[in-house]
This record gives sequence, structure tokens and C-alpha cells, in this order.
Amino acid sequence: MEYINDELREKLQPRFEKEATDIYKPFSKNLFKDYDVKRGLRNDDGTGVMAGLTSIGSVIGYEMKDGKKVPIEGHLRYRGYDLFDLVRNCEKEQRFGFDEVAYLLLFGHLPDKNTLREFSSLIGILRPLPPGFTEDMILKAPSGNIMNKIARAVLASYSYDSNPDDISVGNILRQSIELIARLPVMAAYGYQAKSHYHDGNSLYLHAPQKDLSTAENLLYMLRPDNRYTREEAEMLDLLLMVHAEHGGGNNSAFTTRVVSSSGTDTYSAIAAAVGSLKGPKHGGANAKVMGMIEEIKANVGNWSDDGELSDYLVKILKKDAYDRTGLIYGMGHAIYTYSDPRCVLLKEKAEQLVTLSPEYREEFELYKSIERLTAGLFAEIRHNDKVMCANVDMYSGFVYKMLGIPPEMYTPLFAIARITGWSAHRLEETIGCGRIIRPAYKSIIGEKEYVPLDER
Repeated sequence: MEYINDELREKLQPRFEKEATDIYKPFSKNLFKDYDVKRGLRNDDGTGVMAGLTSIGSVIGYEMKDGKKVPIEGHLRYRGYDLFDLVRNCEKEQRFGFDEVAYLLLFGHLPDKNTLREFSSLIGILRPLPPGFTEDMILKAPSGNIMNKIARAVLASYSYDSNPDDISVGNILRQSIELIARLPVMAAYGYQAKSHYHDGNSLYLHAPQKDLSTAENLLYMLRPDNRYTREEAEMLDLLLMVHAEHGGGNNSAFTTRVVSSSGTDTYSAIAAAVGSLKGPKHGGANAKVMGMIEEIKANVGNWSDDGELSDYLVKILKKDAYDRTGLIYGMGHAIYTYSDPRCVLLKEKAEQLVTLSPEYREEFELYKSIERLTAGLFAEIRHNDKVMCANVDMYSGFVYKMLGIPPEMYTPLFAIARITGWSAHRLEETIGCGRIIRPAYKSIIGEKEYVPLDER
């Protein structure tokens, strides 16, 4: 028996697709206003609907004065500590900072030297996947999208856990630390499987090294020759630090909290968060930036000509180019106005990397020009005076490219970092809130009388 009957599918599927198309259509925006529904859980002034409390991350991009949003420079704080301070001190002390950030998010305070060393040692010890996991859960049925493979691997981890459903603090913490340690291995092996079985390349499965940092391990496992420079590892470590947490309201953290509020297991909650992050409106945006840039490079003859570049950006805004959504990816943010601190740090680091790799200078200048021109063009085309800055996705993909990281791994690297924030939010929601999240939806369809099958 065939797995799929192509003839029957081709006959029936178009019919059912048409029926679905007839009923599933965009709601009128006026309906949301008529029923006072906060579309996307956003208020009319662009602020978010207050849905919860958190002591984990603070995302600051504006102030409210006399009921109005006032733009300010952006700040991101982990457990009250400014991201700039965390990054600058790690740079000053010439050490990798991701483990410190992970500890801070999970436990709420900065570790001393001995505690940090013990925590890093624990992460290193936990990195290897369970016996048989790589063969059965990663190499079999390899995925063309690494995010789906990560989600499957996270869910499969339930079967390798002797106590998967216990939602006490200690057990969730144990599961969280194990996933923080193993997600980089799951992602790297998922990529290698995809590269081999889908793309026809050689298969490289390098064992994780317990004494390397997370950034070093990722480069070690992704590269056939295991080689990388200190500067490359430091750059990747910065990317992991800036992606680790972004408040409770971002889509994947909120997903974690919604799913966790039902009382389900850690693996179900984290797999759901991975699915959320995959979306191009969330973590997948960095890949969309790279695709947009490639199209701009192919269609704009002189990248340094503001007029020629502006003309093409206008086409994108008018939905005449790229993916026809009217979005210039990497620009604008729901909270940040004048600046996204993550973008500031990445742009600064990118400038340093370009100095070491001058062949990327012209492309880097193109990114900067898009950042400089977009806000004015947006105001002109959309007749909207919204204050707009570049967001973290503008330069993250470019930095990954300079590091030689394949595009398929851009969003997985985001997940590898963000699982630290997800884990903290799961603990906070499960222990600190204790009530299932259940918002209201207004039904806009009237009653209908049932019609017997023979009379339809």
C-alpha cells in the first residue's frame, strides 16, 4: 500500500482547500475595535497588554508620561543587571560570559568564582546525549529544518528521563540545566544530519568537550576540522549572552509560561517555545534579514548610492519586492524606540570583526545604510511618525555569516541561548503564579439550527 495515494489526494485536496479558503479570511480590523479586543495583545498606543509579573528580565524602550509613550534609549536587564554591564565586565576580564548569564537567570544572583566554576563544570559533564539518543532521535528521520529537529529532540528527552512529570522546583531545575547543556549538541548534530542526508555532504559528529565554553563547543562541533579562533568564540559568546532573555512578553517566553501554567512537563513546555521561536516574526527573523539582504545585493547595482538603495527599500515597503509583506526585516521593535541594546552590542562587535576581515566591509556598510535610511522611508510611505531603530536581527545574521555559521543554524543558535530565559520563566510561572492562563475570546458568529445530513 502506498504511503500517500497521490491520485486521490490531487482529486480531493483542492476541494477541501477551497472550502477552507472560503471560511478562513482575515477579520476586519474594525471588528477588533468594535469589541475592544487587543489585537496581538497590544494596546492602540503600541504598548503591551499587561498579562503578568516577572523578576527575570526587563525590556525598556520608552517611558509613559501623562498617558503618552516617550521614546528613550533602550535597556535590557537580566535580574536587574544591565546587559551592557554584564558584557563589558566579561570583555574586561577576557572570559566567556554565557554560563554566568545562565546562572544569573536561573538563580537570580551573580555567582562567585567557585560557584561559577562548579556550574560550568556541571554543564560540561551533562553535555553528552543519552546512549542511543543520537542514532534513534537525530540521525533517523533527519529534518530539513533544524528547529523542528530540536523540538523533536526536546520532546524525545521525556522518554529518557526517569522522573519526567515531577514539577517541583528541584526537578524542573535539574531538567532545565540538562537541556541547557544538551541543546547545543542536539542542534549541532541535527545540522550535521541535515547536511549529510539532505545535502549529500560528509557526516561529522564531534563529541562535545566538557572543558570548553558553550560558544567554543558549538564551533568545535559545527566545523569539520574543529578549529576556531579566540575572537570567533568570543563573538559567538556575545551572541548567546544577548539572546538569553527578553522579558516575559516575547512570544516564545509567553508560550513557555502559557504551556507551563497548565501543569505539564518541562519537555512539552520547552518544545512549544522552540516552535514559537522558529516563526519568521520571532526568532526566524534573522534568516529573513539575510534573505532580504541577498535580494537587495542582487538588485541594487551600487550599494553605496543612497538613491538607488532607497528606491529598492521603497519597493519592499510597498510590497513589490522580497516576500511582499511590506516589512523591512531587522528594523523596528514592539518596545525599543531609539535603540535596541542588543543591536548596539552586535553592531559594535561586527565593526571589530570587519576590521579583521575587510572583505566584509562593503556589505557591512550596506547594512548600516539600510538602518540609516529605513525610518525616514517608512514615515514617508506609511505616513507614520513611529520612532524606529534597528533590532537585534539586523546584524546577528551578518555576524553569523562572518563566523562561517550556516544559515540553517541562525535560529537554532537563538534557541540555544534563549532556553536559559525560558527555563527561568517556566520556574517562575509554575512556582510563583500557580493559575492556568486562560484569556477570553469573543465569539462573533450567531446560533445556527442543525440540518439533518439528508437535507443539506
